[in-house]
Amino acid sequence: MSATEAVVVMDGTRLVGHDKFHDGFAETFGFPDFYGRNMDAWIDCMSCLDDPNAGMSKLTIEPGKALTVRINNYLHFKDAAPQQWVDLMECAAFVNWRRTEKGRGAVLALAFYD
Repeated sequence: MSATEAVVVMDGTRLVGHDKFHDGFAETFGFPDFYGRNMDAWIDCMSCLDDPNAGMSKLTIEPGKALTVRINNYLHFKDAAPQQWVDLMECAAFVNWRRTEKGRGAVLALAFYD
């Protein structure tokens, strides 16, 4: 499956807690069965969004494009799980840093709606 508009919408109320966060992303993006359910594994999967042959996500985008992850109800997520919120910010930034260090473009953007 390819993201046609390159926007994925997720509900922040359904991301609170370790299990719900990783369940939500694994289900939405179609992470592989061996997904490690931690932020290192999340980074690995999200770093490969433009490489369908990597097998890290069933949802892919065209090379050279970026995917926007829109978090609705973000204030609930931010207030209920402040460390997860920080982890999401830092790990999304790391995904893009890792790629730009290798001469590839950023692949991930975050947008927040309440």
